[in-house]
Amino acid sequence: MSKTDTRADTSYYSSYGGHPPQTDLLTDRAIVTEAYTVIPRGVLRDIVTSVFPEWTGTRSWVLNRPVAGGSTTFAQAIVEVSPGGGSQKPEPQAEVQSFIFVVAGELTLTINGTEHKLIEGGFAFIPAGAEWTSANNGVEIATFHWIRKRFEPLAGVAAPGPVVGNEKDITPGEMPKTDGKWRTTRMLDPDDVAFDFGVNIVTFEPGASIPFAETHVMEHGLYVLEGKAVYRLNADWVEVEEGDYMSLRAFCPQACYAGGPSNFRYLLYKDQNRQIAL
Repeated sequence: MSKTDTRADTSYYSSYGGHPPQTDLLTDRAIVTEAYTVIPRGVLRDIVTSVFPEWTGTRSWVLNRPVAGGSTTFAQAIVEVSPGGGSQKPEPQAEVQSFIFVVAGELTLTINGTEHKLIEGGFAFIPAGAEWTSANNGVEIATFHWIRKRFEPLAGVAAPGPVVGNEKDITPGEMPKTDGKWRTTRMLDPDDVAFDFGVNIVTFEPGASIPFAETHVMEHGLYVLEGKAVYRLNADWVEVEEGDYMSLRAFCPQACYAGGPSNFRYLLYKDQNRQIAL
């Protein structure tokens, strides 16, 4: 991975919880269809949190899980760990790999005996079967995205090892014919077939767009880190803003226009590098 100086476009939305007043309207932008799901930030309230029994001082919002009629390859959650909280055995399934991306606070991970401190923008890929722990040793709540996927071994290819870094240290790749207004920060090497999924940060400057309806086999989880846009999901145009989450099924047509005034940035999961199982 190429490295550069700390970048300016590094905003991460991480304000959740609370409870709306009785005067609020019931209508919101939450929607579930056979092609996609939109979970707007306004529904990530205190009463819809989940507790993971392997963790202490922790609450979470589960954004995606394999479900009939929905995305099937991965689970994703926003996790808040209070100071002093964490887990000595976070992953209950040995065949499951993880990707963690920190959006607020500081999280200490120990992976196979090596300690790593992740601050905002920090990430870690944790292979299936790794011995790892997680702790908030700071004084503020640590908030991170936790993506989990069952590892699909590839014959003749060694399983990948841990990867730890910070997205601010990675030079984004510019998409062709965009004058750099559409950029992709790849935190795992997409050309290394040992990885069966990828996690990227996609950045659009105001007015930039995906100029065609992407229609492909990869399932997606998209969490908006910053800004707003109009997103094409199947046959619908949906407004999204920082803090919103989208889950896209395989072959769901997708495109977007970035609305400004700031950059539109999102954390993107996709499954890749494996043959279709029949």
